[in-house]
Amino acid sequence: MKRFTEINNESISGVAYKTITIKKAVIAYFSRYGNATIADLKTQLSLSTPKIIDVLNDLVEFGLVKDYGKQESSGGRKPNVYGLVNGAGYFLGVDIKNDHLKFAVLDLQKNLVSFKDKVPYEASNTEKGLNELCNIILGFIKESSLPKDKLLGIGISLFGRINQISGKSHNLFNFYNEPLEGVLSQKLDMRVFIENDSRAMCYGEFARGVVTTEKDMLFLNIDYGLGVGIIINGSLYYGKSGFSGEFGHVPAFDNEIMCRCGKKGCLETEVSGWALLNQFKQRIDKGSASILSDKYKEGNLEIDDILEAIYNDDVLAIELVAEMGGKLGRSMASLINIFNPELVVLGGKLTAAGENLLLPLKTALRKYSSSLVNNDTQIKITELNEQAGVWGACLLARNRVLEN
Repeated sequence: MKRFTEINNESISGVAYKTITIKKAVIAYFSRYGNATIADLKTQLSLSTPKIIDVLNDLVEFGLVKDYGKQESSGGRKPNVYGLVNGAGYFLGVDIKNDHLKFAVLDLQKNLVSFKDKVPYEASNTEKGLNELCNIILGFIKESSLPKDKLLGIGISLFGRINQISGKSHNLFNFYNEPLEGVLSQKLDMRVFIENDSRAMCYGEFARGVVTTEKDMLFLNIDYGLGVGIIINGSLYYGKSGFSGEFGHVPAFDNEIMCRCGKKGCLETEVSGWALLNQFKQRIDKGSASILSDKYKEGNLEIDDILEAIYNDDVLAIELVAEMGGKLGRSMASLINIFNPELVVLGGKLTAAGENLLLPLKTALRKYSSSLVNNDTQIKITELNEQAGVWGACLLARNRVLEN
């Protein structure tokens, strides 16, 4: 029996190419809207009945589509209903964090099949780090018992500048002359798609999270770094070079702090997880008291420790997060004035600070943005939390396989 992966390997004459496109359109329709009759498909895809029947017969042979029999009808002849076979295909999402990986598997109908969090991994821009990543991914596939011929694509969310069109990463694993997507596809023997983490989180939240009817939204990823994902009229916005959303590298401060991008004064130098960690250490060095003083002196202070200290009423942690919220709110005001979005969703590690971050952020936002604009913009916290990136990676891989 043929599989979905063989559709792209059919001979590519003009007629064959059109047929492949129609097959993908039918699969995409089923995956978005569920089961349908021949009449439904004919209307929605503007195709003739004989063409629909031919394509459905081929997809039944591929093992992707099933004839589910007669549909209940109020009168007349009952039509047959077709739909995707359960387990016909899957997509794997991988979310690369600084110190761990997340995995998720979705089926063609966007149902979550499996999820695995906190897989140990230290992200490093080395060939050893890349090979280790590939070995962990292959190990997960083997462990999950996914038939390889049913795994249709892998989406990988990673931090840094990503050109989604060329498949190149310009920060992490950037030591190859060829695009990272191609390197990973070869190493994993699978179609691989890469995406910037903020955009992946944005799309995950848009498709499965807190978003309801909104079509224009911003997603602020407040993590070790600071990025923004942009949805305009229901689609991710990439920009000319694919590097939209580098919010953390907006020149915001007249300071001498060197950013990881090589510039000074970037927003990220004072508003990010790295900034919070550095500011916390500096304040302790200057004599500020904290329940984390001993942990800092032992050399193993992490951002999660600071976030936990907030809920133990640590004054220094609360003060620094509040200051950061005010600075972020002021810069967000510029985004809202420019984009006039329906919704801004806050995600990433630092949102665990809750109202300690959110209240000063909203105060600054009201102070520095136009009331004509901000009154129409909702501010929400992510619903998917730390699963947003891996959901987005899965869904974007699914979109690219079905649409390309």
